[in-house]
Amino acid sequence: MSIVLTNINEGVATLTLNNPDERNTMTAEMVSAIVESMDAFEADESVGAVVVTGAGSAFCAGANLGNLQTATRESLGNVYEGFLRIARSPLPTLAAVNGPAVGAGMNLALGCDVRIAAQRARFDTRFLQIGLHPGGGHTWMQRRIVGPQSAMAAVVFSQVLDGPEAERVGLAYKCVPDDELLTAAHEFARGAATAPRELAILTKRTIQDMADIDTHRDAVQREFDPQLWTVKQPWFEERIAALKAKISSKKKS
Repeated sequence: MSIVLTNINEGVATLTLNNPDERNTMTAEMVSAIVESMDAFEADESVGAVVVTGAGSAFCAGANLGNLQTATRESLGNVYEGFLRIARSPLPTLAAVNGPAVGAGMNLALGCDVRIAAQRARFDTRFLQIGLHPGGGHTWMQRRIVGPQSAMAAVVFSQVLDGPEAERVGLAYKCVPDDELLTAAHEFARGAATAPRELAILTKRTIQDMADIDTHRDAVQREFDPQLWTVKQPWFEERIAALKAKISSKKKS
């Protein structure tokens, strides 16, 4: 049995953590398979977006507790690589959170660009509850996504959020019925996958860079060169021509 399952359909690659008996914990084998899968997706020009989800009842239950008890800087870094590899990806990424996302498993969801949650999802930082300081950039990601109050509530006050609550505080972009999660995630990801691949990658990078830009004037300058570059690309002419034809057709009808 493969510990990670991969599939590519309509430009959307799906990476499924596939160790449900251990609630998809972030073992060394799991991390290695995630890295290998992401390398393959990024090398495949047909892939325009990546969906990450879990098999069984859990999204990812985090690191193995036994391993944490003997943790070193090196061993923790190895665990982190499972979610950091996805967080570093230039491709648009979407977490389809089907169940509990705990500790490092929550980091995996936070490291994706967007999160869609099933109603039965559980976002649980868990760190303080087991006497462990957060790691892997957990507090930084939380604070940037939901703001200081919701980050404090989750991390310090140990509030566990289900799908609807995660949507309410902005941790998840939206919550959907459990049995509709993968369909909704695939359809959502197609919005990025149907764009020219280079354009989606470039735009993701621009949005990330905006975190360090303070003024509207500087933001305008940051967007000038990539926008002018895209005007010269063949896909722009093709899509403008298709749009004009569509408008013309509507006028005639």
